[in-house]
Amino acid sequence: MITERKFQNGINTWININSDTVGNDSDLYKQYGIDSELISYALDRNERARADYDDEVDAFTLIYNVPKKKGQNQYYETAPMTFLIQNQRLLTISNHTNEYIIPQMERYLEKNPTDSVFKFLFASLFIISDNYFPLIEEMNKERNYINDMLKQKTTKKNLLALSDLETGTTYFISGTKQNAVLLEQIKTNAIYRRLNEEESEQLEDTLIEAKQLVEMTQLTAQVLQQLSGTYNNILNNNLNDTMKILTVLSLLLTVPTIVTGYFGMNMPLPLEQNIFGWLIVIGISLVGWFGLAFILHFILK
Repeated sequence: MITERKFQNGINTWININSDTVGNDSDLYKQYGIDSELISYALDRNERARADYDDEVDAFTLIYNVPKKKGQNQYYETAPMTFLIQNQRLLTISNHTNEYIIPQMERYLEKNPTDSVFKFLFASLFIISDNYFPLIEEMNKERNYINDMLKQKTTKKNLLALSDLETGTTYFISGTKQNAVLLEQIKTNAIYRRLNEEESEQLEDTLIEAKQLVEMTQLTAQVLQQLSGTYNNILNNNLNDTMKILTVLSLLLTVPTIVTGYFGMNMPLPLEQNIFGWLIVIGISLVGWFGLAFILHFILK
């Protein structure tokens, strides 16, 4: 429910609250100085990435997009995670969608127990950005697999799988862009002037990683869009070919219909008394049919 980690200096502390096990109006939030407004931001699954510094209470709040694993919708999404720095303490609010980040943060802190809370914060954001890359690589593998399947047969199932990948990249592009813009905004925030050299360098490294992630995500999305457009064109061409065949067949079928309709009229007609009249009618139909087929072959060639 709540885990607490002390830094090596014994002053700095990292506290993580799992919001899935703590009620929205729990007094535990108030014990750690979290007001109701921040709680609503932290528990909002659709909250955008942003940073805010309150100089009156010396509190720095940051909401960062974390990649979610594949869920019930069969595509990748992002989920916001809240960070709060106040009184030499880092407080994180996590849930089941992003709690896998917490053990990674713990391992980093074990290896770097002398870090400041701000350096630990920016390193944690670097870790979050790093977790996007394996998922994007997995997307690329799925894309190649779906592409191979579509080359064999363009089925509805494979097209829907391709659509799910496109949906996932849309969420990732939005989330990674928000993260990169947020890190840029920190450099213009009043809190940035309080950072020491190590903290500034860690922020810069995290920003570079976030920008690289945006570029990689956009590249993956562009390839998917091109692939989707290619198969849409293929389907349209197949539909055009089918319609052309049906049109040709309907035109060819009009020849025997017209001939037999003419000779089927209830009035005196040529060949009416001829015992081979029906064969002659069939012959006329075949000649007309092949003649029209020959003409259409050159017109539609």
